[in-house]
Amino acid sequence: MKTTYNFNIKVINEKYGQILSENFVDQTQFKIFLKMVHGALELKEDLSFFDGNTFLVHIPFSFLKNSMVLTSTFEISLAEQVKNKLETLV
Repeated sequence: MKTTYNFNIKVINEKYGQILSENFVDQTQFKIFLKMVHGALELKEDLSFFDGNTFLVHIPFSFLKNSMVLTSTFEISLAEQVKNKLETLV
């Protein structure tokens, strides 16, 4: 069975709780998103992103700078991938 990796990023704020949790299957997209988050922090700017379809994020810098940014990677088996795909179709 083929195993793929799922990449996750979470932004957790003390006052508002979890304000972002997003999973990526494509490692390149994950790296680009991480660089965007890092850039927003370094340049002291709001984190704003829209993929043109279904994913919109806007986190003001004041919230972002007071938040924890956590990333993780975990394996997903082929069976889990098929199960997840079926759940999204239903």
